Amino acid sequence: METVEVLDCRGQRCPLPVIRLARRLPEVAVGTVLRVLADDPAAANDIPAWCRMRGQEFVGPTAVGDTPAYDVRRTT
Repeated sequence: METVEVLDCRGQRCPLPVIRLARRLPEVAVGTVLRVLADDPAAANDIPAWCRMRGQEFVGPTAVGDTPAYDVRRTT
C-alpha cells in the first residue's frame, strides 16, 4: 500500500503552497506521495511546474471533498 501524507494549504495564495511543498517534501521518505490540498487556482499550474523544475514526480490532480488536491511523489 502506498504511503500518502497530507499538506493542508487551504486558504493560502500561491506561491505559499509551493513554498510549503518545497519545505515539507524533504521530510518524507523517498517514494512517499505528498497530497497538497490547495484551493488557489494557480496551484494547478504552479505545483506541476515546481515538480518539473525539481525533478519530483507530479502524480496528478485529485480532490478531497470539494477541495482540489495535487499528489507529488518524492523521487530523490
